[in-house]
Amino acid sequence: MPKRVFIVHGWDGSPEEGWFPWLKKNLTDRGFKPRILEMPNPGEPIIKDWVSCIANAVGAIDNQTYFVGHSIGCQAILRYLAGISQDVQARGAVFVGGWIEVSGLETEEERRIAQPWLTTKIDFWKVRQHARRFSAIFSDNDKFVPLSNREIFKKELGAKIITEHNKGHFSGSDGTTELPNALEEVFQMQFME
Repeated sequence: MPKRVFIVHGWDGSPEEGWFPWLKKNLTDRGFKPRILEMPNPGEPIIKDWVSCIANAVGAIDNQTYFVGHSIGCQAILRYLAGISQDVQARGAVFVGGWIEVSGLETEEERRIAQPWLTTKIDFWKVRQHARRFSAIFSDNDKFVPLSNREIFKKELGAKIITEHNKGHFSGSDGTTELPNALEEVFQMQFME
């Protein structure tokens, strides 16, 4: 079975941004079949549209399915996993700059767009039923993601927590063009039961 990796970019992101092409190439070199999803209307992400996009791309989930998300893309993956009705499990998910609590939103428009993502609850118990492993990577100077999110991902998902230094929000605009920890976490998950 192919080891499929679905990479979900963030708000205002694209498949060509930042570290996504680097990750895709390096996963391919290690025998994975990665796909960077082009999420609908990235400037104004809507929960149901993003979850549907992931569901349509993935089709049938199995233990050779992996996810990597960035920022709001992490939330989209969480919500997708929580909505699965079959008794199936992905191998794992790596969250980069993921947030449940967010800071640094500067405009009323940003707050309006983020509001449903902040107030619509995620059933973490269901999420845990549909993936074996979780890793969450944070930066110590991310203006959008308070480090308190580390405790949420650890408590709710049992996620392995990695904190990087001076990576901002892991965006292309922050200069992040490679992300070895994300690659290594996906790679290691294939060996975990």
